[in-house]
Amino acid sequence: MPGGRLTQQERQQIALGLADGHAYAEIARRLDRPTSTITREVMRNGGPTGYRADLAHRATERRAQRRRQPAPRDPSAAPQAHGRDAEAVRAYEETLTTVFMQSGTPKMMARVMACLCISDSGSMGASELVQRLQVSPASVSKAVAFLDSQGMVRRERDERRRERYVIDDDVWYQSMMASVRSTAQVAETARQGVGVLVPGTPAATRLENVARFLDFVSESLARAAEQAREVLYTKPETAPDSTNAPSAAGADGA
Repeated sequence: MPGGRLTQQERQQIALGLADGHAYAEIARRLDRPTSTITREVMRNGGPTGYRADLAHRATERRAQRRRQPAPRDPSAAPQAHGRDAEAVRAYEETLTTVFMQSGTPKMMARVMACLCISDSGSMGASELVQRLQVSPASVSKAVAFLDSQGMVRRERDERRRERYVIDDDVWYQSMMASVRSTAQVAETARQGVGVLVPGTPAATRLENVARFLDFVSESLARAAEQAREVLYTKPETAPDSTNAPSAAGADGA
């Protein structure tokens, strides 16, 4: 029934629809629900690739129980710019944080990265991050120090000499090139092992093949990153209202 809470059976239908690659709008039509309802449901429960009907149902029940108890005001629920749905933004931020964590970024650092990524300015001050994430200043400071050391954010001063943390569009290129250098280093180390283990032996042959494979991968990634770098500074040709589908390939959660 439109307007009421999703039932467990409806959540199972959502999971089946996502598995079949259906767009949010198509799933919503089949359930006679608003597309925004399906979008929020999926994004707050793992995204298109991580959505599980039973887990989503239990999570919703837990949230409902928490809402019955007095709680401090969620800063992420403040009015959003450009008419954005605050709850959908919060759910997407959680999904993006999870993806960063799955790629190896520690949790607090991933939360700061996600927070900066979804801000229109791409920059925030320490007090803003503390309020947004509801954590201590020390936690923010430690996270920023780590991200700064990895080249993922940079520091700058505003007109009042307050420190701000910035995530540039170019950071994704720099991150890719850092990965290329790391892969190339592994390839070189594998190549050194060939001489140590005597060329032609099974172990040496294995390492030689690893080195050749990683050489090819790192060179290909470097070429691709250089060729695609300008994409980071161009405006997409698609319309901004393109969240009706799980993804272009039906396989990612952003």
